[in-house]
Amino acid sequence: MKIDYSKISDVLGEITMVIEEADYAEKVSKQLKQIGKTHAEPGFRPGKVPAAVIAKKYGNAVKYDEINKLVGDALFEYIKENNLRVLGNPVPDKANAINEDSKDFTLKFKVGLAPEIDLKVDKDMKIPYYTITVSEEMVDRQDEALRRRFGKQEPGEEVDATALVKGVITELNEDGTVKENGVVVENGIVAPQYFKSEDQAKIFLGKKVGDEVVFNPAATCESNPTELSSMLNLPKEEAEKHHGDFRFDIKEIIVLKPAELNEEYFKMVFGDSVTDKDQYREAVRNMIAGSLEGDQNFRFTMDAEKVIREKVGAIELPDEVLKDFLIAQNKDLNAENIEAEYANIREQLVWDIEKEKITEELGVKVEEQDLLNTARMMARNQFAQYGMTNVPEDSVEHFASEILKDEKSRSSIYRQTSDMKLFGAIREAVTLDDKQVTVDEFNALFANPEEK
Repeated sequence: MKIDYSKISDVLGEITMVIEEADYAEKVSKQLKQIGKTHAEPGFRPGKVPAAVIAKKYGNAVKYDEINKLVGDALFEYIKENNLRVLGNPVPDKANAINEDSKDFTLKFKVGLAPEIDLKVDKDMKIPYYTITVSEEMVDRQDEALRRRFGKQEPGEEVDATALVKGVITELNEDGTVKENGVVVENGIVAPQYFKSEDQAKIFLGKKVGDEVVFNPAATCESNPTELSSMLNLPKEEAEKHHGDFRFDIKEIIVLKPAELNEEYFKMVFGDSVTDKDQYREAVRNMIAGSLEGDQNFRFTMDAEKVIREKVGAIELPDEVLKDFLIAQNKDLNAENIEAEYANIREQLVWDIEKEKITEELGVKVEEQDLLNTARMMARNQFAQYGMTNVPEDSVEHFASEILKDEKSRSSIYRQTSDMKLFGAIREAVTLDDKQVTVDEFNALFANPEEK
């Protein structure tokens, strides 16, 4: 087999392959013999079919398959050995044909090449990095949330925003009288803070044990059959029929008492590192700052991409070859709609090429340990969603390992880890233009992409 490569332009090349009968004849013969051993034909048992019959019936199909395999393997081996930075896959010339009457073939393939990019990511490159200032108000809100999370429920004198209210729920007529044979829930429980109707929740606020409250259960949950069934202690299909008012006779009020600021509480939240109020507020401040890093880093990726794209400028791509490749790979794309779809695909492809260049330049590599660290982070985040903040390390390790065993999850984690390492390396390599902003100013950056 003879393979030649010619460069048509900076981003386009052509591979020509000359295949002779000697390149594939032995493989075709071997495959036909195997067919003869296993296939039966009319009048012949498997293994007894004459070779000429097998060759006549299957010869051209086997020849076509073997040549295709040969060409595919040789093509990609040539690209690999010659370090051709091909975009997509080689696109066969429309004139290519494997004629059953021919023994030798000349096949041509267009290859799109990644452009050479003149890009240097170093201290001469300046990229903004926005750090959100943690205000005293933010510390106060987080303190309140933490103290409520670690607080205790106890009997209260009146209903407040956190209260759990217990009592008798009695169905009423439209005129406000007790409905005969109506629904009565002797051990009713409601939590106004979870009502979907703010007006219904307000009805309970400030009420005391012994008070009567007229409310509408259906209105508290937007007639959700599951919630209504739970509140009225009825089957769903029965609960759905009750949309009128009910009376709630308050028998008991349970309120949430926030945790007190003492050493026991400090230790529950932060361990032995915090022993007084000043240290506690500083720890809360750091907690908030840590939780904001993800958003800050995400913003940095946007700004870094913008700066890098502007520095590189316009990039030439083998557009026509890429369009042909995309049409061949995607049944939803065709000559009529490829132009509209390609514009977005091209933008992403350009950025992928630029990222690949930076990855090589900065020597960014993703190791197995990096994947495991990302999986551990995902595991901890999932546990935290269920309020499990002190999960044993062996449980985190097991969950992380299970995540990585799933091929789809592993692929996603690899992409995420690769980007994290890449942008981390960019942060180290460039000059950061540090900008201190408030939460509102930071959020405004996303509402106004063309920030000053």
